[in-house]
Amino acid sequence: MKFAQFCQWLSNHAGRPQTFLIALLLIVVWGLTGPWFHYNDTWQLIINTSTTIITFLMVFLIQNTQNRDNDIIHVKLDELIRATKHTEMSVLDLEDMDSKKLQALRKEYRALAEGKQAAGGPPGVEQQQPEQRLGDQQR
Repeated sequence: MKFAQFCQWLSNHAGRPQTFLIALLLIVVWGLTGPWFHYNDTWQLIINTSTTIITFLMVFLIQNTQNRDNDIIHVKLDELIRATKHTEMSVLDLEDMDSKKLQALRKEYRALAEGKQAAGGPPGVEQQQPEQRLGDQQR
């Protein structure tokens, strides 16, 4: 089994209600054994060490799953952008854009969403007057 497949399987199982209930049950059992162990350092060390190890490993599991999901979403969005006839193809490579240009592009899209920009074309593209577009089509 590949690491990515293992992470996907584990994340699917870790997010289930049954897994939460098992973890809760283990904590309750640990708490109930406190009087038997006289709440000594070893008893406390068991829960501290266990939760630290599980948390440490879950960080990598979550990061792997998030990276995979992020890649999948990017591929799907790239395909939707590519498949749409009237789209701005320059948005396909936003990952390579520096932060200032990306922020400027976000502002343009926000303005477009709010209706502040002229209709008829994507943001970042110089808007032509209707006469100019008609002249281009007749050539």
